[in-house]
Amino acid sequence: MSGQSWKTIEDRMPMLRRRAEMARAVRAFFGARGYMEAETPCAVAAPGEEVHLRARPAGHGEWLHTSPEFAMKKLLAGGAGPLFQMARVWRDEPWSDTHAPEFTMLEWYALHDDMGALMAESFALLKAVLAPEVTCRGVTTRLDEPEFLTVAEAFERYVGADVLGTAGDAGALAAEAGVRLRAGEDWEDLFFRLMLEKVEPHLGRARATFLTHWPVAQAALARVCPRDPRVAERFELYVCGMELANAFVELTDAPQQRARFMADRARRHALYGPDWELDEGFLEAVGRLPACAGIALGFDRLVMLATNARRIADILWLPM
Repeated sequence: MSGQSWKTIEDRMPMLRRRAEMARAVRAFFGARGYMEAETPCAVAAPGEEVHLRARPAGHGEWLHTSPEFAMKKLLAGGAGPLFQMARVWRDEPWSDTHAPEFTMLEWYALHDDMGALMAESFALLKAVLAPEVTCRGVTTRLDEPEFLTVAEAFERYVGADVLGTAGDAGALAAEAGVRLRAGEDWEDLFFRLMLEKVEPHLGRARATFLTHWPVAQAALARVCPRDPRVAERFELYVCGMELANAFVELTDAPQQRARFMADRARRHALYGPDWELDEGFLEAVGRLPACAGIALGFDRLVMLATNARRIADILWLPM
């Protein structure tokens, strides 16, 4: 994206005005529900612990945060919730039509541990700030009754494989899916390849889709489902074929969180080398969290849905 994007402002003003309207509407939505708006630092000592996390250095041994999650959970542990934040975040990944390396994340935490309640609230937000029917990138979605689909059901329907029964066995998943295992590809790599190639193209099209109950290996910060220990209480939301949000019923077991982090850190360091220190303050906060559920929603993609924007750059004030 050219650094001369200020020259296109006049053409993009209708979409930018809509962006400003939506920011006001989002704040009004959460204010009416008793949420407090938080502001947390952009430069942090530890930006996250995901295996493939690509963070940008901020200088002085700090990193630009990839999400306000760690900071907001520390606030929750101190008794500040319920909270929401419109945060600028950075992920060191290339530009695409639906991703910018610097973007706005809407993140909020509700003081309950019910995944169904959080799905209902996130859908209420969509209905409050969007038209009853939205079109984006050639896909039209009605926002009346969403589809609820577990990851296991999605793999059975679109891949023809038992994703939970083959967990950890890449060869078995490949055989059931009818694909060839690539050199060096483990079960998790294959899981995400099948998600990208065979599952996601069907999600969030005529109706919004909540994809729920992810395999426990794909939910490092989520609580394990008490009814099925093979899955975690996580969902993603898809609209107009785009992933819009990712949510968890939050894990509040500090020793379990530490064990998950250490496993992910070992994998990340083996792939990419050493990086940041473990955030001990966050792990202490996990053990003090109230029952809560949190969600991260891409605000820029939400604006794309409202404006039928073809590219995310079209709804950014000064894309670089």
